[in-house]
Amino acid sequence: MNKPIMAKATAVWLADNTTITFKQIADFCGLHELEVQGIADGDVATGVKGFDPIANNQLTQEEIDAAEKDPLHKLQLKFNPAAVGEEKRRGPRYTPLSKRQDRPAAILWLVKFHPELSDGQISKLVGTTKPTIQSIRDRSHWNISNIQPIDPVALGLCKQSELDAAVHKAAAKKASEGEVMSDEERRKLVSTEQSLGADPEPRIPTAISGLETFTLSDKSERDAEDSDVPDADSFFNLPDSAGDDSATEDDD
Repeated sequence: MNKPIMAKATAVWLADNTTITFKQIADFCGLHELEVQGIADGDVATGVKGFDPIANNQLTQEEIDAAEKDPLHKLQLKFNPAAVGEEKRRGPRYTPLSKRQDRPAAILWLVKFHPELSDGQISKLVGTTKPTIQSIRDRSHWNISNIQPIDPVALGLCKQSELDAAVHKAAAKKASEGEVMSDEERRKLVSTEQSLGADPEPRIPTAISGLETFTLSDKSERDAEDSDVPDADSFFNLPDSAGDDSATEDDD
């Protein structure tokens, strides 16, 4: 249900100038019944000037008369043709003061790990301006040397679902323009929950590459080859006969 403008001032006027119940005023103005009772007693909204809903085209006198006769009657806001189709304007995302210093780190993370995101998408996710994003991109930000990339979800600047939706939208736009995504970019499209739940890919260190095909038969063949090589001690323990022959030759 739509509420009147200056709801508390309207409640003050209705409590002072009509005999309708506190419940009816509370329902119409979006207030609590006890709050309206406090307005009537003078304990709440002290000094607030009443706002006439009839003079300001929010209520009709007939509607007020019907509410005074029937305590169960709910006041209806007067139809305003000028308000048809009017939507609430969406401004930039509000960022609490305690988290505003974290926005450059979140921007750097998005620029580094999701380059497919546009400045407008980053601006909506983090709640910043396009000049700030551009200064992070070209590293002209005054504090760029001290900024470390941090996930905006971890910083509480946006939700994981919002980040995933923005990344998928950017990927769909890129695909519609005919650009081919790399494997690295496709990997980034996986959500955080999915990536944490996935099994790690087995990798073979480059230092021992080639050992993955080593079998027991290969081991036995290598042992046989090693057995054919003479022991080092055999070169120093020569037979006695060889020593006698050499001595005879020397005497001659």
